[in-house]
Amino acid sequence: MKDHRKVQWFVWFGLMIVFLASYCPFSFAAIKERFATVDIGKVFDEYDKTKKYDQESQTEGRLKQEERDAIVHEIRRLRDEQALLSDEAKREEQSAIDEKMKDLDNFDNEARAKLGEKRNQAVREVFQDIENVMSQYGERKGYDLIFNDRALLYKGKQFDVTAEVLKELNERYRKAKR
Repeated sequence: MKDHRKVQWFVWFGLMIVFLASYCPFSFAAIKERFATVDIGKVFDEYDKTKKYDQESQTEGRLKQEERDAIVHEIRRLRDEQALLSDEAKREEQSAIDEKMKDLDNFDNEARAKLGEKRNQAVREVFQDIENVMSQYGERKGYDLIFNDRALLYKGKQFDVTAEVLKELNERYRKAKR
């Protein structure tokens, strides 16, 4: 008897959905045209401004590493000299080595903080650009919602507008650079 009620309930529910769908003021086909997905990771990674910031970050990182290497070289030089000194002179030299070690720690902390802040600022700027283009693109194309595809479990390929958004984003960036 319970199975019979379940079947009746499903039939009734199905008929209600068909009824509502047929009298809906919009068609389901229209809904498809108003939704899109974008692979934000791909847009972020392939955006020319992101690539520029990555190159600048790598260059600055190499320069900081060179500065750090010079400090480490100086510490090694002081330690080598220390080995040749008398016990009294070794203690004096140790304070110079300790000071250089503090300088190295300070340099590492400052470099890490500075590079991290620059990276965070660049990421914020890139995401602001993406958000602006996404809003304007969505309005211009008449989308009601544009989803980040990483939050979806499934999507049809027809909804993916990643390539169009990326193209527009890079074109705007190139024009702004001129």
